[in-house]
Amino acid sequence: MFKYHCLNPIAQVGLDVFTKDYVKTEQYDEAQGILVRSAAMHDMKLPDSLLAVARAGAGVNNIPLDQCAEKGVVVFNTPGANANAVKELVLAGMLLGSRDIVGGIQWVEEDQDDENIAKAVEKEKKKFAGTEIEGKKLGVIGLGAIGVKVANAAIHLGMEVYGYDPYVSVNAAWSLSREVKHVVDLNDIYSECDFITVHVPLMDSTKGMINEEAISMMKDGVILLNFARDLLADEKAVLAGIKSGKIRKYVTDFPNVTTAGAEGCIVIPHLGASTEEAEDNCAKMAVKEMMNFLENGNIVNSVNYPNVDMGICTSQGRVAICHKNVANMITKFTATFGDLGINIENMMNKSKGEYAYTMLDVAGVVSDDIVAKLTAIEDVIKVRVIK
Repeated sequence: MFKYHCLNPIAQVGLDVFTKDYVKTEQYDEAQGILVRSAAMHDMKLPDSLLAVARAGAGVNNIPLDQCAEKGVVVFNTPGANANAVKELVLAGMLLGSRDIVGGIQWVEEDQDDENIAKAVEKEKKKFAGTEIEGKKLGVIGLGAIGVKVANAAIHLGMEVYGYDPYVSVNAAWSLSREVKHVVDLNDIYSECDFITVHVPLMDSTKGMINEEAISMMKDGVILLNFARDLLADEKAVLAGIKSGKIRKYVTDFPNVTTAGAEGCIVIPHLGASTEEAEDNCAKMAVKEMMNFLENGNIVNSVNYPNVDMGICTSQGRVAICHKNVANMITKFTATFGDLGINIENMMNKSKGEYAYTMLDVAGVVSDDIVAKLTAIEDVIKVRVIK
């Protein structure tokens, strides 16, 4: 029996995926698994019982990844589960930026009591005229699950699409329309495109990437969209770009004191993944990842440990080991079983940064004595008997 705890409300359709072998607990310090959306975990004390944290969403800034890794707690996210929801809002953002829809609606609301409003429309609507997106150049920075969907949709809308991602995955490459022009120099996106949308994770290397220098290379009147993370843009530089006329509109999904109400900014209250479908998809995906790990030891879509998937164990025993990514660990693991005369039938080891994960299927019972010997090996973090 496994216990799980929800730090945020999780869509019931996701919780319904749990079998009778799982029970919800209101005490997080007794849970093997934690489900979370936006709750901050950095100041939480991680209980010794905790094995996995599953984030029902893509971003994991609210989770102490290194602290979890040090305790052998595997952190999952749900990449792609909300991609369609974000894609649709990006498309809406392009339309909001290119045509003054917001200004037009506000005018109607302000003049709603004017009995001649129908006639006044014909005179006033020219104030809100905009431009079409068909035939314009769109630069997509980051071709992950969301970026690919945005690029493909824009192709169907008649846009000329440029895509930049030096680390594009094989799956993303297969999914990307052949009509998207692959760009190897990010500066080409800045200098060529009428619209630029950013879809990269927030890291030290990407923080503030949309800065004064980048903006200076952009076409006059560019429309800039940020539905990834607000810190990807130096927003003071963005406001300066708006004031100078370099940036026509800045459309962002992240309200803050810098952009909220600022001229030239269309600020949306973080609605990118806020659809019933996206929340359901994220919840179901997070629960399935957690169950697969707790029951089978498999890691799929982890952000602090490598992906390791050996399916369902058909051997007599299976053990999973979280450890530091140092030399000779496999030799020590295999020697432990060899000394006891237990044959290893299948094994997989992968690493991610400073940490690694090893699973071994063996022709024998994984006893407490074996667990103790494995745990005693230097640089082993956690040993878990799956079967």
